[in-house]
Amino acid sequence: MKASEDLLGQAKEDSGDEPAWIDFYHHARLSADAAEVFRDLKNPKMALTWNQQAAAMPTGAFTRSVGMRLAIVGTAHLQARDQDHGLELGNRSVDILARVQSSRAKDYVREFNTALAPWRREPAVREFIHRTRKELGVAA
Repeated sequence: MKASEDLLGQAKEDSGDEPAWIDFYHHARLSADAAEVFRDLKNPKMALTWNQQAAAMPTGAFTRSVGMRLAIVGTAHLQARDQDHGLELGNRSVDILARVQSSRAKDYVREFNTALAPWRREPAVREFIHRTRKELGVAA
């Protein structure tokens, strides 16, 4: 991550030296990617720290990305044993992802559902799992 930050810091936004396909990549995107990496490593503290550095993306322009990021951050909250905040973000993720067709997005919700395992008997969790099955076709 440090090397990526250093290289990104060296890039000049208006130099024209970078290929066009990398134009979308900026510090907020790096931070969002780092949050996902640390979620995958089951290090919720670092995932949430990196997420704080990621700028919010407008939902209308990046609908799928915003929905997936909410699922990622929600999963990190679940890993940190914060069920309430995790479910709040999970529900916001489903609100957004119900408007897109994406198997990749469904994978993020499926990972979120897996992280809910310690609370499977909780009514709110059962309701959420039912919702993802009904609205996204995502099984627990």
